[in-house]
Amino acid sequence: MIDATLIPWILAGVPLLGAALSPALWTHPHRLMAWSVGVCAVSLACVVGFAGFLTTPPEGLLLLFLLPLTAGVSLLGQPHHRDHRASWVLTLIFLSLGLGALTSQPVIGKLFLMVIHGFVIVLLYRHHTPLWPISWWGLGAYTLGALCLLLTLVAAPPLSSMAALLACTILLPLVPFHDGHLTALTRLPGNLPSFMVLLFPALGLHSLAPLAATLPEPVVWTMSFLALAGTVYGAIKALAQSRVRLLLAYSSLSFFSMLWWCVVTTRSATPRAALFVGAVGLVMCGLLVAWQIIRTRYGDDVDPQAISGLASTMPQYAVLLSLLALAAMGLPPFGVFAGFMGLLLSSTAAFSAGIVVLVCAWLAASWYILALVQGLLFGARRTDLRHADLLQTELVSLIILVLTLLALGVVPISLFGPDRTTLPASANSQPAGIDSGSLVWNR
Repeated sequence: MIDATLIPWILAGVPLLGAALSPALWTHPHRLMAWSVGVCAVSLACVVGFAGFLTTPPEGLLLLFLLPLTAGVSLLGQPHHRDHRASWVLTLIFLSLGLGALTSQPVIGKLFLMVIHGFVIVLLYRHHTPLWPISWWGLGAYTLGALCLLLTLVAAPPLSSMAALLACTILLPLVPFHDGHLTALTRLPGNLPSFMVLLFPALGLHSLAPLAATLPEPVVWTMSFLALAGTVYGAIKALAQSRVRLLLAYSSLSFFSMLWWCVVTTRSATPRAALFVGAVGLVMCGLLVAWQIIRTRYGDDVDPQAISGLASTMPQYAVLLSLLALAAMGLPPFGVFAGFMGLLLSSTAAFSAGIVVLVCAWLAASWYILALVQGLLFGARRTDLRHADLLQTELVSLIILVLTLLALGVVPISLFGPDRTTLPASANSQPAGIDSGSLVWNR
């Protein structure tokens, strides 16, 4: 029988070994792409095989399954071009680090997270262009995140607890520490943005889960206010964007801010929260892949307002993009709807202004996502543009994403872990574990 302590190293070692062997195929981009996708498939199989031996965290195991799946579909949606080879190998490296961070003991997991921050800082510094100059705010956010993780290892409470919470606001973006998220989704090379949109929030939720039940009341009020502010800010900024990747970045910021409000008001991060993070990450991955398909055909700096009438010229693309848009708008039976309604229905907060803000931001998402898709698919057909429908790999990538989002909307969340919802503390009662947990802040 396998030693359970070795499983995290096996899960992290499979994609890392795949990345180490990738240089043997460096001169053959098609083979390197196939190899990278195959490594992601093997990683997913290993996660499925070893899931029964892992300790189930408070948020469940769903995100652990979704990471290699998202890495694979983000690779499939990319063109087989020599310029993207480095991003394929980096995807395997980030997958390795992400799996290690999700399955290792807390101290080792924080070391994995620090390495991830280091890689992102180097990539953002090296891959800036005249169109996208260096974002010092984004670099500063990830540098701050790395320093906070270091503090959690060397400092004593309550400083270490505050540093851990601050690190979570950078991975799982929250205003005003959201610049790293925006920068990663708009300036990382190749397919990395479509993978990072799930990887970082998943790591942030995993880090937040053990802290949620220990949050003091002043911290809860502060984080609740920031969450509502981020929900409104992200929705308004998304409505005002003309660049697609910025629109999706602000849209995901708004969605993840909704999650922050639900987590801090209930003081719990349950499998329902993981379902919401996974569904939002997948749908944003799908929309980023769909936009990459347009960029592949018409150039990296293409204006979305200059592209229209794709419904008649690219029917396969039109159908799958429409389904992704319905999922992003939070309509049933997709996973975003199931996750959002699960969070609201499981919340112990009474009907309040906070819930009204969340619902209004949800409706705003329907507006700007629908406007984006309508502009691409309908309108006058551009006869001066060359139209080509989906390639086989692009088609498979989008189909997998749509089917996964459908599955997340109908599969019982209990399959991925018990829903251990913790009620907020009151004057006369405290949730289980809060006595010992509060010492993390009060010691």
